[in-house]
Amino acid sequence: RYLMLGDVSTKAAIKLSLPEVSDFFARLIQRVSPKSYQQALGEVFVTQKFLENFCGDQVRFLSRSFAVPGNHLGQQSHGFRWPYGPVAIITPFNFPLEIPVLQLMGALYMGNKPLLKVDSKVCIVMEQMLRLLHECGLPAEDVDFVNSDGKVMNKLLLEAQPRMTLFTGSSRVAEKLAADLRGRIKLEDAGFDWKILGPDVHEVVHFA
Repeated sequence: RYLMLGDVSTKAAIKLSLPEVSDFFARLIQRVSPKSYQQALGEVFVTQKFLENFCGDQVRFLSRSFAVPGNHLGQQSHGFRWPYGPVAIITPFNFPLEIPVLQLMGALYMGNKPLLKVDSKVCIVMEQMLRLLHECGLPAEDVDFVNSDGKVMNKLLLEAQPRMTLFTGSSRVAEKLAADLRGRIKLEDAGFDWKILGPDVHEVVHFA
């Protein structure tokens, strides 16, 4: 699977580098997210570079184990990477391509079976990207993709009990999920993006 996923990454990176493909995704992002063309294209570029970084044997190198010598002759500790197995990924609206692709591929590279839920307002972007990944050789059964509201997804998580969930979104939902899933969750919750405005700024309402 390391070789297969390295090959999928190679093909997907090549496809995203094609002007007609990158333009398609940039304009698709614009249809569902309030971004300029350059901002949307930048998201496609970052995603393409990520896939490019994991071509060939790079997926295999992610699973590199380690050994640390101990205090005494012949004493060593060894570390090995093992997949969680069934995992869930929940991503927000503001990066409809970049965040889900990077998190999804990371889960796949390490041997997990991900259930992916993207914000329903922008999920068409990832739906199209999954079709591209299937075209590049990713087995259709490797990813479960669900479109639903938050309540349905919450119920699904409680019933499915994934070994780990990666959530990117609001602090309020993050706190609920942390309690519901009894800590089997990694959070990238909301923060503050501070802006300092100088005395020469006249369009304060626009910046707010």
